[in-house]
Amino acid sequence: MTSRSTIEYTAHRPFPVSDGPWIMKQIWHDLLFVHWPVDIEMLRPLVPSALEIDTFDSQAWIAITPFWMSGVRPRLLPPLPWLSRFPELNVRTYVTDRTGPGAKPGVFFFSLDAGNPIAVMTARWVFQLPYFSARMAARRTGKGIDYASYRNHAGSPPASFRACYRPAGPVAYAARGSLEYFLIERYCLYTPAVAGRVYRGEIHHAPWPLQAAEAEIMINTMVDAYGIGLPPTPPLLHFARRQDVLVWSLERVRV
Repeated sequence: MTSRSTIEYTAHRPFPVSDGPWIMKQIWHDLLFVHWPVDIEMLRPLVPSALEIDTFDSQAWIAITPFWMSGVRPRLLPPLPWLSRFPELNVRTYVTDRTGPGAKPGVFFFSLDAGNPIAVMTARWVFQLPYFSARMAARRTGKGIDYASYRNHAGSPPASFRACYRPAGPVAYAARGSLEYFLIERYCLYTPAVAGRVYRGEIHHAPWPLQAAEAEIMINTMVDAYGIGLPPTPPLLHFARRQDVLVWSLERVRV
């Protein structure tokens, strides 16, 4: 999908596309959304006070999202072979910049592990996000996506994830007002507080082509360092084969 066709498809969004120029393009592949309902009180100390934790029917959620990227490039430049393709694994919850005019629901990342140390360094500097270097692999097999991540970032808490996952149903699009729409159709991210300030970065893409998913999760210590207890119930699983994404620069949140 071209950048022009991506940015012209906007009817599904909860708020308009940024009127500024996008600065980066990415293609996300073989993404698994693994969601658990969690106690909002466990999340509150971990999220800047300027942000409200978003809930669906009074329930907070946390997600782990393994995938791999390709075609990562700044605007007006081609993809660089040593920087444009690598696995990534995110731990996230959902927030908004308080209620009121201009509030935008988005994603708050507890961590973003990536299999390219140059990408980690660049993202930490440009987007002020908690990126960590990790030894990672994402491989398509006859059973699905074989995915492994073992954090090796100097001075960081250990965190590992190992799973095999696959789509298990036809492609469908989340209906506005549904739990799937709440969890997945998100078009901005919020940074941890930097010098007491919170920043927002907007993104854009077509609606998620979601499929039901199956997964065997063999190792998961991604939230251990935060003291977040995951419930013993099976997580909610969704799969997406591909998503073309445009990214904007950060702007300070006024609260």
